[in-house]
Parts: sequence; structure tokens; C-alpha cells
Amino acid sequence: MPLILRSLLVLFAGLGIAGAAAAQESWYKDGHGRSPTAHSVYYCHGYTCRIVTPVRFSAADIAKIAGALAKRPSDAAAEREALSKSVQEFERIVGARIGTSGDLAAMQFAKPADDQLDCIDEATNTTSLLLLLAENGYIHHHRVGAPAARGFFIDLRYPHATAVLTDKGSGEKWAIDSWPRANAEPPVVQPLVEWKRSRTHIPDT
Repeated sequence: MPLILRSLLVLFAGLGIAGAAAAQESWYKDGHGRSPTAHSVYYCHGYTCRIVTPVRFSAADIAKIAGALAKRPSDAAAEREALSKSVQEFERIVGARIGTSGDLAAMQFAKPADDQLDCIDEATNTTSLLLLLAENGYIHHHRVGAPAARGFFIDLRYPHATAVLTDKGSGEKWAIDSWPRANAEPPVVQPLVEWKRSRTHIPDT
């Protein structure tokens, strides 16, 4: 069984954040154990990283993805707002390049299509993006954390995963969840404790 699938089984076996932390590195490595770098990621799609496509970015691509982060936002809230836009630009660039621009919101309960992403794909890709931005010196107010999970059927919730950031000042963890919305739309950004309590895909606003 591929390493990433073993990691996901651990995650969804009820180990939650602890399981995710233990399996963290395997989430964003490809099938040969290669991790994202300052210039490339391995983009998951087709559901549960069934397909892993290497994507390399030019300096111009990275600057475009970084966007407002280049001005070094003054606080964590402003940095999260800028990161939300970075997620959108990242998905826009990658989608056009590898054919996932048509990814729909949430999950399509049918045969997995190559251009569609589930929450495992999304959590993996967003984490890879955050690591790439951190490697390039664009993230100052947060640390990139292990993906987190919620739900295990017996609590009447479908298993769901998200990328995570930790505010360096307050220590608060934040969910950066791209899955509830379509490709290149704003991710759901909310405190992780609220995300973990939620029974809906998109928080009340």
C-alpha cells in the first residue's frame, strides 16, 4: 500500500491531529518520496491523491502567487487575508496548467474524475503551497502545521481534512480549507477549533 494511503488510514482511524502530525511529511510527497521545494509542488487530484502531478513554478509565477505577501502584512489577520488570495492564484495557475480548473465545490459522489479534488487532495495541495511560500520567505506571522481532520461517521459527520496554520503570536490554529469551494475561489479560513466543531462545509457568516 502506498505510503500516503497508509497515512490517510491512520488519520481517519480516529487519531485526529496526532495522527496527522505523525504522518505529516507523507501528505505532500509524491510516490517516490519527493517533497515540495521552493520552486515546485506535487499536486494531488482525482480524489485521495490518486493522481500526483509535479508542477514547477518560475520566479514570476511565485511572485504572482505571493501577491500581497510581498509587502509583508503587518499582522497575522492581514497575512491570512493575503494567503487566501495566494491559494486562489495558486489554484488558478495550476488548474490552467494541468487541467483542474473545473474542480467543483465539495465532493462529487460519483466515479472520481481526474480533474476533481476531494478534501485530501485539497488539504495536501494547500499545505504544499504554504510550505512553498514559507520556503520563499513570504510567511512571517504563522507556522505551517500538519493537516487536521474531523468526523468519523460514528459522530454523524463525514471525515474531512484541512490545511492548518498556527499564529506565532497567539498560538491559535487556523483552518485553511479549499475544499468547500470551487477551484480558485476563496478558501474557508476560520479558527481550527470552530472548524473542528462544524457540521457544515461552509461556516455561517
